[in-house]
Amino acid sequence: MYKLAIFDLDGTLLNSIGDLAESCNYALKMCGFDTHPVNAYNYFVGNGIMALIERALPEKGRDNKTLREMKEYFLWHYSRNNNVFTKPYDGIVMLLRRLMSDGCMLAVASNKYQEATESIIKSYFGDIDFIRVLGQREGIPIKPNPYVINEILACANVCAEETIYIGDSGVDAQTASRVEGLTFIGVTWGFRTRKELEDNGAINFADTCEDIWNIYQNNKAI
Repeated sequence: MYKLAIFDLDGTLLNSIGDLAESCNYALKMCGFDTHPVNAYNYFVGNGIMALIERALPEKGRDNKTLREMKEYFLWHYSRNNNVFTKPYDGIVMLLRRLMSDGCMLAVASNKYQEATESIIKSYFGDIDFIRVLGQREGIPIKPNPYVINEILACANVCAEETIYIGDSGVDAQTASRVEGLTFIGVTWGFRTRKELEDNGAINFADTCEDIWNIYQNNKAI
């Protein structure tokens, strides 16, 4: 039976694309570049802050000085405006409470920088008992490297076969594929497409939070 559920953050637990887009567009404007529509950011996010900034910039603007300035502007704006448009997806809070009440341990594995990951989880899920909330940290490889998943497994003292990992992108599917025995569930409500999930090896899908609960319950009954 599953004893641990690990969730990606952006695009899985929270629809945060509006605030991410606003902060990156702010940084672009401050550095003299054109901005992007919000939906363009669905394909800019997912691999950490520097990848987001590089993807948002035109190729000619990706010099080290501009990247540093963009990062500073982004962090300044996002730290003050990360809860304007952001909200949990429908059913997420109830799902987390049901899992927790059933004795399933919960954790977060994100490529968002650590400070924001912790702050946002506290803001939106303050009553949920996560055993670990891990984001991008200095010197620690980010997803799809499976380091963070293995770190959480060690903390929970469970094996991969007793764990489900839930995410919305090819990065998440790739991460799961590098941990033998881990069950991955690709959510279809996030920033990326079902096709991207399929192309990266996903075979379990959730169109609603109830689908995640059913997969969890079916394994429990085995």
